[in-house]
Amino acid sequence: MWSNIKDILRYTFSSVISLIALVVFYFIFGFDFWTSIALTLALGIFLYYAQNGGRIQWPLKAQKQKNAPGRLSADKEAFYHSKGMTKDQIAYFRSTMAQAKTTIEDIESNLQQRSKLKAIAARNDTVGILKDFFRNIVNQPNRLHEVDKFLYTNLPSLKELTEKYITIDGHVSKPKETYTALDNCAQTIDEMCRLIAEDYVRFMSNDIEDMDIELELAKQVLKRDNEGKSTVNALDEEI
Repeated sequence: MWSNIKDILRYTFSSVISLIALVVFYFIFGFDFWTSIALTLALGIFLYYAQNGGRIQWPLKAQKQKNAPGRLSADKEAFYHSKGMTKDQIAYFRSTMAQAKTTIEDIESNLQQRSKLKAIAARNDTVGILKDFFRNIVNQPNRLHEVDKFLYTNLPSLKELTEKYITIDGHVSKPKETYTALDNCAQTIDEMCRLIAEDYVRFMSNDIEDMDIELELAKQVLKRDNEGKSTVNALDEEI
């Protein structure tokens, strides 16, 4: 939001048209100084958005709508309650995951904008891991506390780093220092992708351990069933 305001102010007071309008408002129409400034700003806002394709965006409102979770279905609500979650916990979980979803979508978009980022993402299978990680957290909401580092540190950091890389790479003039900064940023992104992969493996390893336990229990049950059947057969033979 603040960067948008700064751009508008910079555009307004560096535009010849706006400066001429300020002079006209103040000296010709006789408006007082602050009224002239206000009218000039209004003109600057109009010209700024007209130059940018006529699309007037309200960042805070758009961001709020983008991150807001959708309507909670009865089935999903029942699912959350089956996990022992309260109304407040459900609201917090859904809000957190809605934000995570938006961040993942932004990261995916960023990774597609530069060939270097595409290569890093492909090498680490970053997009696939992020999406599957998200799905598994959604299906196991009672494990939210296990992914604090992923949701609140690693995920936002990866988004910020990819945005920083795109910004630096977008510089028209690239001295040696710029390429050094790009290399350092790319290395950090690669490392962050590996850390997220480790978060994912750590989270999924619990499922694997649970599955191993369940398989072992199933084997024991089958073994007892088989022993029970052979005992019955032996008794039958004796009778």
